[in-house]
Amino acid sequence: MSMLLFVLHLVIAARALTRANRTPASRAAWVLVIMLAPVIGMLAYLLLGETNVGRARLRRLQQTARMLADLNDAAHNDVALASLPAPASSLFALATSINGAQPQRGNRIVLLGATDSHPTAPMDDCRAAIDALVGDIAQAQQSVHIAFYIWLDDDAGGRVADAVAAAAGRGVACRVMVDALGSRGFIGGPRWAQLTQAGVKLLRTLDDLNRLQHMAFSRMDLRDHRKIVVIDNRIAYCGSQNCADPEFRVKPRFAPWIDLLLRCEGPVVAQTQRLFLSGWIPESGEQGLDGYAADVAQPFADGCMALAFETGPVTRHNVMTDMFAACVYAAQRELVISTPYFVPDEALLRAICAAPRRGVRTRLILPRRNDSWLVGQSSRSTYADLLQCGVEVYEYPLGLLHAKSLTIDGEIALVGSANMDRRSLELNFENNLLIADSAVTASIVRRQEDYLSVSEPVLLSQVMAWPLPIRLLQNAVAMMSPVL
Repeated sequence: MSMLLFVLHLVIAARALTRANRTPASRAAWVLVIMLAPVIGMLAYLLLGETNVGRARLRRLQQTARMLADLNDAAHNDVALASLPAPASSLFALATSINGAQPQRGNRIVLLGATDSHPTAPMDDCRAAIDALVGDIAQAQQSVHIAFYIWLDDDAGGRVADAVAAAAGRGVACRVMVDALGSRGFIGGPRWAQLTQAGVKLLRTLDDLNRLQHMAFSRMDLRDHRKIVVIDNRIAYCGSQNCADPEFRVKPRFAPWIDLLLRCEGPVVAQTQRLFLSGWIPESGEQGLDGYAADVAQPFADGCMALAFETGPVTRHNVMTDMFAACVYAAQRELVISTPYFVPDEALLRAICAAPRRGVRTRLILPRRNDSWLVGQSSRSTYADLLQCGVEVYEYPLGLLHAKSLTIDGEIALVGSANMDRRSLELNFENNLLIADSAVTASIVRRQEDYLSVSEPVLLSQVMAWPLPIRLLQNAVAMMSPVL
């Protein structure tokens, strides 16, 4: 038996070393875990070591992706990438390479919430976003498609559920897709029953990954982190906000959750619809939905340019890192980033550190208290490097700053569900919106400035004065980030 375990030990360690699409740091971390704790390490690697959705699910995802790619090719498009000014042309070209969707002109995109500065009342923006969403669902006539990572049975979640149930009662085709883990308290509860009785089609995504027959062939901790709402193929919502109150009662000690949510009209809505269908069709098996994806709204004459795209465990390796890093390198004057979970890989960290050395004012806003202790420690392990390179680091004190936003020179913005951590970069299904418009970007910058106005700057002298045990702990946690 001991010889068998030894051989198995060597085989798994060799697989960790030779597996494609893995960074040297990830290989080293996994081999270290396997060598130091053989039994636990081997089990951990088998369950968590490879980004694998399973053969059957991969086949369904790829079939759906091919169908949607054909619709992307046939969609309204009057934008020649070569005609766009730099750096928008290169960023849109990279985004196009992910799912095949082309940038679309003529979109109306609004950041929901107050237009004036109100940095000490950030929850008002989150409530205003839910108000707008409920109002649009109440006016729906044809379809309501919703995907959330977290849906809670609280005031906001209840209001949205009531609106969807009422829409279904009017004959509107309603489909709701939630992550099996993130919305586990909502699934099977009274609101779930309410939606079922109203005729809403409900789906729990990735609910089979913890079953024994799947654990042997797919990674068990993959999650559907997308936040998508599409109404009548004419209105779409994209951002960081889950379907929950900002008080976020499942983790109240870190509340409130502070988010960004965009309301979109125009051709980009059809792209967002395809992102929803890319998750719905493979998981549900429902057919005959091509018409939803092919219906493209006419552009507005005064609209902006945007592109909706998604990333995940079945897209090109490191593509979300590529997108973030390309945005960072595109900045010439100013770069502002907000993210709750900052555990960048080496390529992204080096891109951010290089920005100030190129003359770009670079500001990074993170929450002071993180609901993930491991992520919080790993994030702070990067502070010294960032500050020494000239990055301005700020910690937001009024709650968990959950907004994922990146603005470039006041002209280009990237907003969506993806964090700058290993889960979003490599594991989760994510959706994001790339926007090239000074007015829309200015509204996002104003919100970022609100965050900055109440945040506390982190000084290099403070970081260097942290006790040695604290710094050792942070760096030890960071060393294990490739396997987290």
